[in-house]
Amino acid sequence: MVGRKLAAALQAGDVVLLYGDLGAGKTAFVKGLAEGLGVARDEVSSPTFTLVQEYRGGRLTLFHVDLYRLNDPREVDDLGLDEIAEDGVLAIEWAEKLDARLKPSRSFDVRIEHGDGDARTITVSG
Repeated sequence: MVGRKLAAALQAGDVVLLYGDLGAGKTAFVKGLAEGLGVARDEVSSPTFTLVQEYRGGRLTLFHVDLYRLNDPREVDDLGLDEIAEDGVLAIEWAEKLDARLKPSRSFDVRIEHGDGDARTITVSG
């Protein structure tokens, strides 16, 4: 629900930086973003092994990146994220792995924390 609402405010070049523990719901949040942009939520899967997924067909193209498996800042640089973000919305899981100089000027920080049971606390800033 929060992802769908945020999607309504997004424009080309925007970046959504996702923070949260393993299993916190970062990919579920991106499914909401996709839905809010007009992409079927069931098309979205975790890009843990492919690193970057691209979803077209909505109001804007959604680029979904997962930095979980990257440990060297040069690997992140090699993805060319600054260029990807120009033509659509870029959602980055494990954004804490980004070098501060790579963080875009128009971005939204989304922090997802575990609550009781299946509850989550989601904080959006930016």
